[in-house]
Amino acid sequence: MRKFLGVAALAAALQMTTSYAVAQKVNQLSDERVRQAIAYAIDMETIVDTLFEGKAIVADSMIPNGAWKADGLNAYAYDPDKARALLEEAGWDDSQVLDVVYYYGDQLTADLMVAMQAYLADVGVQMTYRKLEGDVGGQLNVLPADGSDTSAIEWDIAYGARAALALQEYYNGYQSGKSSYVPGNDTLDSLVNGINASVDPEAQKAAFAEFERYENEALSDIPLYYQQLFVYESNRMSREGGEYGNDQFNYDWNIVNWTVEPDGDGKKVLYTNSAPAQFFEHPWLNPGIYVWSKVGFDHLLTADGSLVPSDVQLAESYDVAEDGMSVTFTMKDGLTWHDGEPLTADDVKWSIETAINVPGISPVFAKTFDSIEGAAAFKEGNADSISGISVDGNDVAITFGSLDPNFLLTFSQFPPLPKHLLDGVNPLEFQQNPFWQSPVGSGPFKIEEVQMNDFVRFVPFADYHGGVAKVDEIVAYPSGENDANVLKNAAAGRLDFGFTKSVADVQALEDMEHMRVIPADIPYTRSLRVNGYPMKPE
Repeated sequence: MRKFLGVAALAAALQMTTSYAVAQKVNQLSDERVRQAIAYAIDMETIVDTLFEGKAIVADSMIPNGAWKADGLNAYAYDPDKARALLEEAGWDDSQVLDVVYYYGDQLTADLMVAMQAYLADVGVQMTYRKLEGDVGGQLNVLPADGSDTSAIEWDIAYGARAALALQEYYNGYQSGKSSYVPGNDTLDSLVNGINASVDPEAQKAAFAEFERYENEALSDIPLYYQQLFVYESNRMSREGGEYGNDQFNYDWNIVNWTVEPDGDGKKVLYTNSAPAQFFEHPWLNPGIYVWSKVGFDHLLTADGSLVPSDVQLAESYDVAEDGMSVTFTMKDGLTWHDGEPLTADDVKWSIETAINVPGISPVFAKTFDSIEGAAAFKEGNADSISGISVDGNDVAITFGSLDPNFLLTFSQFPPLPKHLLDGVNPLEFQQNPFWQSPVGSGPFKIEEVQMNDFVRFVPFADYHGGVAKVDEIVAYPSGENDANVLKNAAAGRLDFGFTKSVADVQALEDMEHMRVIPADIPYTRSLRVNGYPMKPE
C-alpha cells in the first residue's frame, strides 16, 4: 500500500521547524538515482492542491505543456517507496544534510521549503533551507575555475524559476563550461546543438523531444510545477475577441478594438498598472512587461498568444531564405513616430546596431544580433556598421553569419526606436538618456501626460497604421505584481486590466464581483537545480 503525506500531514509539517547541522559530504547528487529519488519523494500534486490552491500545474519537464512537450515522459508521481529503493540502490548516506537555497521572500516559498523538508525526511534525506541575500545571481551562477571540475557554488540544491522567451533558454545553459551546477558532457552538447540547428519549427520540436527524454532521466533540474500567469479584467471592458496569452511579452492584443464603458462624463478610460516610478525602462531588456512597452511600440512582426510569430506589423511582408541564413523585411509605406517624423528602414538598422552594444538586453535579442554577419567586427570597433544589414528603400535585408533559430521571434518582440531622437547616444548610458522620461514611440497609444511615480496618461495615436483605438485614454499607475496597490486599485474600480503570477493576488481578485481572472499557460517553470559537480575536498 502506498504511503504518502496527505493534506493533514502536510498541514502539520508546516507547523514544525527543524534544523540540522550541515556536514561535509561527498556529492552523491551526481548520481541520477538520487535525483530521481528526490523527485519521487515530493508529492507535488498535494502541494499544488493545498499550498497553491490549485493555481499551478505539476511539471514533468522544464518545457511547459503544449505543442513542444514530448510524449511519454515519466511524471515522477509521488512514490516514497520507490524513492527509498533508489536511495538504497545508490548507497545514500543518510547522515548528510543537503543545503537547499532559494531567493524568493514570499510566505508561499517558505511553506514550500517546510513541505519539501518533511517529504524528504520521510524517505531518509535531511535538508536545511536558507534564503540567499545580496548578489543572488553571483551565488547561483559562479562557474568552476578554469581547468577544474570542482564545484564553485556553496549549495547542494537551489529552488528557483526559469522563464523562457525562446525555449532554447531552458537548455542552452547546459553546454559544457556554461553551468554552475550541470557538468557538461558530449551527449548534452550534442543535444544543445540539435535544438539550435534549424529555424524549422517541426525540426526544432523533434530536437526538443529528444532533449526532454534525456533530461527526464538525468534530472539536471528536477521540474516541480509550471507557474501560470493570470490576466485580470474588470467587467467594464471587453477585448472584443482579442487574444489572451503571455502578457510578460508582446503579442497581438487587438487593443485598438477594445471597448470600455464610458464614465459619468462620457469618456472611455481604461485603468491599469506597470507605469514607471522614476523613468520608462527601455524595452530591449523586458520587451513587454510594462504597459508602455506594449501599447507604445510596434515591431516588425507580431505574435500570437503563445508567442509564435504569426503576422506582420511594421513590416508589410518578409521573406526568409530556405536555409534560414537571411531575411528581408519590407516596411509599410507612410509609417510615422508619435512626433510625426517618418519611421523608416534606417530606424531598424540603427536600432539593431545600437542595441548590440547596450548592456543587459534580452538574451534572445543578443543571440540574434550577435549571429548577424559582421556583428563581431562592429562590436569590437573594427567596422562602422554591421555588414550583414543593408537598407534599400523600404527593405531591410539581414544576412546571418551563423544560424539563429529564433530570429523571427526576436523581431516580434524587439521594437525599433527613433534614430532622430537617440542618434549619438552612448550605448553604455542608454537608460540614463532624458528620452526615457517621456519617450516617443510607434504604437497605437502615445504619451499625453507623465506624473512620475503617480500616473501616466496615454491617448490614441491618430496616425497609427493599424487604425485609431476606440478607447479615449489609458491611465496607468506605478504598481506591479505582489504590490498592495494592485488590490487596492482593483477594489476601488481603478484597475481594468493587468496580469500577475501571485497566487495571493489571484485569490483576492477572484473574490471581487466586478473582476474576472483568466489563467494563461506560459513558459515559466519552477524547479530544483541540483549541483552535480564534485564538491570541494574535505
